[in-house]
Amino acid sequence: MNDSLILKTSARYLLVTALLLSVFVLMRGHNEPGGGFIGGLIAAAGLAFYGVAFGRRATCRVMRLHPLSWCGIGLLSALASGLPALFSLSAPFLKHYWLPFHVIPGVSLGTAVVFDIGVYLTVVGFVLGFLLPFFEE
Repeated sequence: MNDSLILKTSARYLLVTALLLSVFVLMRGHNEPGGGFIGGLIAAAGLAFYGVAFGRRATCRVMRLHPLSWCGIGLLSALASGLPALFSLSAPFLKHYWLPFHVIPGVSLGTAVVFDIGVYLTVVGFVLGFLLPFFEE
């Protein structure tokens, strides 16, 4: 890949910044604008920039799993968010349930968060599954 010192140095900082921002957008999204889709796009953009700087192999090392595995985990998480409603015969499949207390101050946790995390992982996996073959060395 490109041996630009500026590109490689900025890619490390941009990756950390993009991942932190994407988690912030993800966790804020079920109450305000944002959520899994936008957060996943932000994370994928940071990882894609890292891929431009360091190549496909280094990006796969950062991700630890194949991008399609992230898609599968995300789809299973989104599906799992509807499972609690199956125990209530009168509730629709994607009825969301919330914990009665705040685990993180100001953030309500429930099945909507599990669904958003599933969307987040699916978007990251799909976008990088599409882009990483272009970073072949």
